[in-house]
Amino acid sequence: MQEILLILGISVAGPIIGSLLGVIRRPSESFMYIMLAFAGGVMLSISFLDLIPESIRLSSAFWCAFGIVVGMLIMFFLDKLIPHIHPELSIPEHGSKLKKTATYLLLGIFLHNIPEGMAIGLGEAPGAQVSVLVIALAIAIHNIPEGICTSAPYYHITQKRYKSFLLSSSTAIPIIIGFLIAIIWYKYISETVIGIIAGGTAGLMIYITSDEIIPTSCSLTNHKPIFSLIIGILFVILLKSVIS
Repeated sequence: MQEILLILGISVAGPIIGSLLGVIRRPSESFMYIMLAFAGGVMLSISFLDLIPESIRLSSAFWCAFGIVVGMLIMFFLDKLIPHIHPELSIPEHGSKLKKTATYLLLGIFLHNIPEGMAIGLGEAPGAQVSVLVIALAIAIHNIPEGICTSAPYYHITQKRYKSFLLSSSTAIPIIIGFLIAIIWYKYISETVIGIIAGGTAGLMIYITSDEIIPTSCSLTNHKPIFSLIIGILFVILLKSVIS
């Protein structure tokens, strides 16, 4: 029980910390891009070193590939329905356009965070040997810039610091919901299905990294995001060696 509470605490910390930063003092775009690149390195490392081998172990190479494709398609259609968050979208604007953008961003984060919560819950699945702590850390780091990007524009419109913080922080709720659904549901399905879900989780993370994190972070003109991404990969390798 204590471990689950710790994992949930780490998971929801990202949106809450980001939301707080967004209404106090928005960090520089350079810092946000570097942070995003680090999260991208963590996600890629988890996907290729943890989730994909685990998916093959629990099911097969075919079902792993099937899961990856399904995970990518889920995120693709979510992005088509409601676009995902990008740091440059929190640049102050004026009028109703920013209000509409801020509302769409909040809705988008709510939808995206449900599968992210289910991804965290994968570590609690019977027979799974992936590190739920590492996955939770990766998603939490990724969600800090998102929290900034949801709270900052809403605060700019309303000038209501507390309300903006609470609305943006509420995007952590779907993470908890997704996590709880996952740890209950995973008890009643076979290892093959769990293997497919592990592949889908990898597909989800690879899609987010390649579609959002890398293109956005590389808009910075220097090479810092590239080194940050590599540091993120090394971070997972070293963390796995410590906690294993």
